[in-house]
Amino acid sequence: MASVLRAVSTAMPRGVSTAEAARSTGLARPTVHRLLAALTAEGFCDHDHKAGLWLLGPEMYLMGVVAAERYDITEIARDHVAALAEATGESAFLSVRRGEETVCLLRQDGAFPIRSFVLYEGKRFPLGVASAGLAILSFLPEKTMERYVEGHDLASGHGSEHGQGLLRLRIAETRERGWAVNPGLVVEGSWGMGAAVFDTAGQPAWALSLTGIESRFSTDRRPELGRLLLHHAHELSKQLRGEHAFPVG
Repeated sequence: MASVLRAVSTAMPRGVSTAEAARSTGLARPTVHRLLAALTAEGFCDHDHKAGLWLLGPEMYLMGVVAAERYDITEIARDHVAALAEATGESAFLSVRRGEETVCLLRQDGAFPIRSFVLYEGKRFPLGVASAGLAILSFLPEKTMERYVEGHDLASGHGSEHGQGLLRLRIAETRERGWAVNPGLVVEGSWGMGAAVFDTAGQPAWALSLTGIESRFSTDRRPELGRLLLHHAHELSKQLRGEHAFPVG
């Protein structure tokens, strides 16, 4: 049932058809329909009969509000995301690790008029795909990182550049610099950079990132963007630990 609910969540805000949910989960279509109907009866899903699509229901909203008191850092992070967008002119984001994926929680567009829409609120990527997921994966404990890389064939779904050898190279580069770079590997011409944000246990649980067109991420400019990302990621991590942080801006 959890995989079916995740399929609905991933398809928001459009919603998902029964057939799409079946393909996503690998379950038989009648089984998926039965599970979706049961979730709808309990308020966890809604069914748009006219469009034939399933969406998240009101019970999910109520549960999310309760869970947010413990897990949601968006209000604390919002100033950092806004400051990154203002300072760089690019689109800035906060993403969170959820198991083996990242989920975008916040987006703030900068002043530069040409934007990339690869990442948006609610968008999910596997760890290691896109700059936020690469930043988080790179700073996981060594055994955890290795187990993930060995156990996932990212190349089959996201292109040969996500093969294990090249992924390990990008992880090593990210560890050396402190910040991750996605050189147009998700969508050609759309670049991204990210830095991990650490929880109170010292684990990379979130990431701040920037995206934009390739010309805005030149070799000369990347170090400047990296320093800004690391500054805000470090200050946000300190805030989450209850330590004094410099004013955002």
